[in-house]
Amino acid sequence: MNLKITYGPWGETMEEMVAAAQAAEVAGAEVLWVPELHRSATISAAAIAAGTDGATVGTAIALAFTRSPMVTALEAMDLDEMTKGRFILGLGSGVQRLNELWHNARWGKPVGHMRETVRNIRTFIAQAHTGETIDLPGEFEPMHIRGYERPFYQSRTEIPIYLGAMGPAMTKLVGEIGNGWISHELCSPKYLEEQLLPWLKEGMDRAERPQGSVDVVVSALCAVDSDGSRARRWAAGTVGFYASVKTYEDFFSFHDLAEEQAKVIEAFRGGIGADYLGDYVPDHMVDVLTVSGTPAEAIERIAAYDGTATTIKITPPTHGLSAEDTRSSQQQILRMIAELTGN
Repeated sequence: MNLKITYGPWGETMEEMVAAAQAAEVAGAEVLWVPELHRSATISAAAIAAGTDGATVGTAIALAFTRSPMVTALEAMDLDEMTKGRFILGLGSGVQRLNELWHNARWGKPVGHMRETVRNIRTFIAQAHTGETIDLPGEFEPMHIRGYERPFYQSRTEIPIYLGAMGPAMTKLVGEIGNGWISHELCSPKYLEEQLLPWLKEGMDRAERPQGSVDVVVSALCAVDSDGSRARRWAAGTVGFYASVKTYEDFFSFHDLAEEQAKVIEAFRGGIGADYLGDYVPDHMVDVLTVSGTPAEAIERIAAYDGTATTIKITPPTHGLSAEDTRSSQQQILRMIAELTGN
């Protein structure tokens, strides 16, 4: 199998998350990814950077519009220094409501906004140590910096920037400007091959980039247990969480799961919390959209991405689960990673 095996460590505490990252590194995970919602992605990445010494550390994803591009660039340079050049800056737009109501951040037109954000971050990282004037006009993120020269050590003047995307416009943008593309946690091999890869290719063709320019990172929700039925129930809560979002109607319809999604939405509108919809998600829905089951079943489902994705980002289930259940699944996933990598 040619897939690069990577992992998103979980911890009820920061200490446990770092310990899981260390265990994943020993098991052979090449990249350790941290999300941003209940924790800060950059702080989590710093904790893992301090606790590991071989694996790459990446954000998957940090919110692109809730920090200024300059702050994001500074944090990326600090993390790149901490990791001795083994950092990936993964960015995503988030949704409009989160940006505007939770963070009081500007939303704008997300594709154009992301394009300017990435441009500014790259320019600042490349020129921060030179003292050159930076003058970047823009509709969403104009940047004008004069008289600034960063005096500290800088590992690299170019840091890889990956973008999270699932819609056509943002995915095409990744093909144009991204070093890597990251899916959300539900992304079947069929959806990747028939929908996402053609969009990525269109973006790469538009920018005249050769095939292989973009690292294709599939985020795979994974629940593993010797009892495959129990593992599927662990994964069902996260599937239900995504299915409660009406915006994903086309995604579920593509997989012939429109009726199943409708039942989840009905339960959600009836007062069931978004984290507790697993009882309304049948096993066949989990099988189509995740890599869950017994270790052998999970490995078989991971192998289905070989030849289309270049990297798989495995993450444990969390929605609607106790810490004990997530911890149990994580321990078994780490053993599976060691089997996959030969460690």
